[in-house]
Amino acid sequence: MDLDRIRNVSIIAHIDHGKSTLADRLLELTGAVDPRDMREQYLDSMDLERERGITIKLQSVRLGYRDHVIDLIDTPGHVDFGYEVSRSLAACEGVILVVDAAQGIEAQTLANCYLAMENDLEIVAALNKIDLPAADPDRYAAEIEKVLGIPADEILRISAKTGAGVSELLDAVIERVPPPQGRIDDPLQALIFDSHYDPYRGVVSSVRVVNGALKTGSRLRFMQVGAVHDADEVGVRTPGNLPVLVLGPGETGYLIAGIKDVAEARSGETVTEAARPAGEALSGYQDPKPMVFCGLYPVDGDQFSDLRESLERLRLNDASFTYEPETSGALGFGFRCGFLGLLHMEIIRERLEREYNLELISTAPNVVYRAITEDGQEIVVTNPSEFPAGTDAD
Repeated sequence: MDLDRIRNVSIIAHIDHGKSTLADRLLELTGAVDPRDMREQYLDSMDLERERGITIKLQSVRLGYRDHVIDLIDTPGHVDFGYEVSRSLAACEGVILVVDAAQGIEAQTLANCYLAMENDLEIVAALNKIDLPAADPDRYAAEIEKVLGIPADEILRISAKTGAGVSELLDAVIERVPPPQGRIDDPLQALIFDSHYDPYRGVVSSVRVVNGALKTGSRLRFMQVGAVHDADEVGVRTPGNLPVLVLGPGETGYLIAGIKDVAEARSGETVTEAARPAGEALSGYQDPKPMVFCGLYPVDGDQFSDLRESLERLRLNDASFTYEPETSGALGFGFRCGFLGLLHMEIIRERLEREYNLELISTAPNVVYRAITEDGQEIVVTNPSEFPAGTDAD
């Protein structure tokens, strides 16, 4: 595919500023979903997302619009899922920054916008919800220009609910966001930016091809772990999975290689051809830093191995939490888990119980402490039971 006709963009915003509603309108406008099948929050595939009205997982979809292909990634807005946003931006050249025309700039607006700037991405700003009586787009356009430096006359006015201005937003994406760079003749370099485990097909990875071509049936090497697998299926999400023969440079899609060991296809992994490998791996991602810790224990001790396997598979889908085995005299064998926040902790526990049919007991959440002993030694404490005796620490 001609690189000049490809645009890779993410939607970023503060929570509840209308990202998922905008994604719905984009799906409708481009005809990606049959009107009979359309529903609200179409890209939010988990029941948990629909119940809470928030996006938890990034979702990618390919849209066709005016002889161009737009690979779109809808991202979460809550701070606890900021790692999802950072992974999405690594697969894009531009972002659609959505700001509520009745509320203006808020915390995650700034955080996500600065993240986009750090990745040197083109920002297409849009004031959403202009149909609300309380909307004041001129005031908040001036605020965006003052705080973020985006000219007010370049900020679009849209209503994701009614569809007003959405076609102009797509035109702006095509006009302002640069096409991807890459050479099809170079050795294959493809970045895995998300994965999930399918019990029948193994690991299904979302990939962005940077250089070369990812072909169905080719022999692939996963550079960081050194594993070699055959590409059973390569395809694009439209939003259903559509197999294709080749993904060229700049394209985003999915890869199924029959991988059963979840450690072999982590997010940030670089995929190349075994016969003609790339000289170096792509930079990948920084490891997230957990802020909140708690213990997770199975109600039935016989489910300990099931819990361990479930944590491995869920971490493939959400690499922002950590876990390590621990033992409690009262609760038995379990895992000490680290999360980015309290909502993140709550969501992970609910996903474990719903998706893997586990009954869990969680301990009270706590944060990391730094204890300085009398002899000047510093101890990092994530579990209250590890805290030194009061006479030994300050």
